[in-house]
Amino acid sequence: MTIRLDNKVALVTGSSTGLGLEIALELGRCGAYVALNYSGNQARGEKALEMLRAEGLAGGLYRADITNAQAIHEMVENIERDAGAPIQILVPCATGPQPPLPIEQYTWEIYQEMIDFFIKSPFLLTQATIAGMKGAKWGRIINLGSEVFEAAVGNFSAYVAGKGGQKGWTYSMATELAPFGITVNIISPGWIPTERHSGAPKQELDDYEKTIPVGRWGKPADITSTVAWLASEQASFVTGQTICVNGGRTVS
Repeated sequence: MTIRLDNKVALVTGSSTGLGLEIALELGRCGAYVALNYSGNQARGEKALEMLRAEGLAGGLYRADITNAQAIHEMVENIERDAGAPIQILVPCATGPQPPLPIEQYTWEIYQEMIDFFIKSPFLLTQATIAGMKGAKWGRIINLGSEVFEAAVGNFSAYVAGKGGQKGWTYSMATELAPFGITVNIISPGWIPTERHSGAPKQELDDYEKTIPVGRWGKPADITSTVAWLASEQASFVTGQTICVNGGRTVS
């Protein structure tokens, strides 16, 4: 199956590194104009842009705090001006620190940060881009969840709660936006090692690998290919779904 996203504009937040960057590059390879987003690390953002351009892909680099409504509004205006078209593919991928702690050690501030990244940010981003999608009667909103919700991971309640709220929001928006030709889905990856996991203890990595039924680690390509498919016309009849990409660790 060849996936083409020509004449589409895609915004992937948190795309200066990790899975966000891999997703953005894949959407660019499919023909979309890709808006790379970062918040604080300009050097890393510029390196991501160099990677995009090295492959001859169309796109640009845009700085914004994706939990701030005004910053999002300005970013969306800049993207749509540069691309010459409205954003029709939205992939909220930005995240912050994810400390694993017992309930006694969590603070509400940590919980609030999870809510801001996983519920507030998709909400604000959708509000800022929905007019263009409705106008075109075509749109794709693809959230990045996590298997931690399906697996009910303990000592991780702030992150799990944020991802659970994100999942519920995805389901509600799928029903609301379906009449406008807009699909809304959520991908729940397993542990896909990226730069942020470089310090993970070997024993922890080995223990996790033993729990993967297919017998191998997930790769960024496992996620990026799923995002590209959900963004395509081939997935136009798929909405309100959780797609677990974790080698069978959770089965629904």
